[in-house]
Amino acid sequence: MQNIRDISSLCDIKAAACMALSDAVWDLAELRYQEHGAVAAQVALLEKEGFRITRDIAGIPTAFMAEAGHDSGGGNGPLIGLLGEYDALSGLGQASGVTERRSTTQANGQGCGHNLLGAGAMLAAIAVKDYLAQHRLPGRVRYYGCPAEEGGSGKTFMARAGLFADLDAAVTWHPGSFFGVMSVNSLANIQAYFRFSGRAAHAASAPHLGRSALDAVELMNVGVNYMREHMPSNTRVHYAITDTGGISPNVVQARAEVLYLVRGPSVALANTLFERVKKIAEGAALMTETQAFVDFDKACSEVLPNMALEWAMHRNIEQLGPVQFDDADRAFAERMRRDALTPEDVFSSLRSVGEPTTYDRPLHEGILPFDGTPRQLYGSTDVGDVSWLTPTVQCWAPCFAVGTPGHSWQLVAQGKQPAAHKAMLQAAKAMAATAIDAFSDEALLKSAREEWEQRTAGAPYSCPIPPLVELPFERKNKPGILLGAGTSPFTAAPLSRSRPA
Repeated sequence: MQNIRDISSLCDIKAAACMALSDAVWDLAELRYQEHGAVAAQVALLEKEGFRITRDIAGIPTAFMAEAGHDSGGGNGPLIGLLGEYDALSGLGQASGVTERRSTTQANGQGCGHNLLGAGAMLAAIAVKDYLAQHRLPGRVRYYGCPAEEGGSGKTFMARAGLFADLDAAVTWHPGSFFGVMSVNSLANIQAYFRFSGRAAHAASAPHLGRSALDAVELMNVGVNYMREHMPSNTRVHYAITDTGGISPNVVQARAEVLYLVRGPSVALANTLFERVKKIAEGAALMTETQAFVDFDKACSEVLPNMALEWAMHRNIEQLGPVQFDDADRAFAERMRRDALTPEDVFSSLRSVGEPTTYDRPLHEGILPFDGTPRQLYGSTDVGDVSWLTPTVQCWAPCFAVGTPGHSWQLVAQGKQPAAHKAMLQAAKAMAATAIDAFSDEALLKSAREEWEQRTAGAPYSCPIPPLVELPFERKNKPGILLGAGTSPFTAAPLSRSRPA
């Protein structure tokens, strides 16, 4: 209990600076691999706190590491990582603190709360650094600035570069509508562009001379939609047409592009489904006498839960207690629920975490029950790749009104509110306390490592992003690999999980 009081006090002391940082990142709302302002703000604060900074890790200008801690004569001690994010989503620009759709000059928005995620994980890392120094504990804490979780799988590229393999454990969180351990089985995913190349022609006077790339995209989408009846119920396929070939209907479109996101409960199952999607693309090219190219964009693995760490985090959350909201917090959340959410939003939100669907408070003022059984999460996160390289634990915290959909303007509107700040602070305390447990309880860390080794035995980590796939910002103006032209050179290879001696 003393650890909780000490950690809570350390978090409280540094909370204001991290809350201001969260709001600044909300204002920036930078998209994947463009988060230069967020990185500069985080690095400045971490340098002020005495962290040693390593920039441009994994060849990514918006990825960095910040480390603090020391030996102590008796050895190096554990190395614990805190994972932070800061990227936004396109098309979700939204005024803060209102309960109606009100766009701004900013086209993008923090629709998944990553402004809070990064600032909260930083606050936890700072508190752990201070705790280690005060108590003269050996060990190091490392904060990872992770870009492009949304549609970029920044951590997967970082994992491919070996950046998490030396950790003894990793700790993180995600803003949500509930408070508790985030014990989930997520879906692995693969994302790729399919580009079709045809032949332009006058659509009226010589249509027979044209070969429509747009027709190929539409036929591919039809084929994938028919496939949905014949794929496992726990898999998902989404797409977005990103290039229709122009806006002139009297021109046969010589180019067109569609972006596909394929999800499955494991990398192997996602890859099996992805291969079927590729065959459909080849079929669409055959039907239209066009060429189909695939450009592998990104991928991530499913999360590997760690019960030893999750039980430790749950005990810390119980000692901390629920987030303490006030009447103003509740009043705003109630207005948001009344003006901008539907009863189905609320019902679905409660059902997804196993809470009673009769729960009628606008904010979650309890703690999610935990029984050691992970829940199925149909979304994806590149935290999954970290979890295959080191024992990893996460929590949720109730930053938003119950029922708030993810990736929505309603969530953006709440991202700078006092309730979100309070939940972020409570999450930081839970993360920091769990990290301190890992530093001070050798048996806990040993148990977490043994469980992780058992779960990964016989299934070595194979990065779902193949070695020859470049980072997205390095692939500009490259068409991809021609489908039907033989074996793709993009073949995945196992990455070593061994830790340096």
